[in-house]
Amino acid sequence: MTDANHNILFMQLIIQNQQIAMMSMGKIKNPVTDRIERNLEHAKIYIDTLDMLLAKTKGNLSSMRKNFLLKL
Repeated sequence: MTDANHNILFMQLIIQNQQIAMMSMGKIKNPVTDRIERNLEHAKIYIDTLDMLLAKTKGNLSSMRKNFLLKL
């Protein structure tokens, strides 16, 4: 797999977790139900996952990947 593919997969993983966290906080509609739903326990799991990714990849991310993760 190329580095470009890794970049795309990494960004997809980050966006997926960010979107689920936003839905779980009631900030955006759930596209399946078309409703605003709120589950703060679920939101915390996805936020914690993003925080863990930042911690576990410290020193191993390109500046682009790091900036992408930090801007969420």
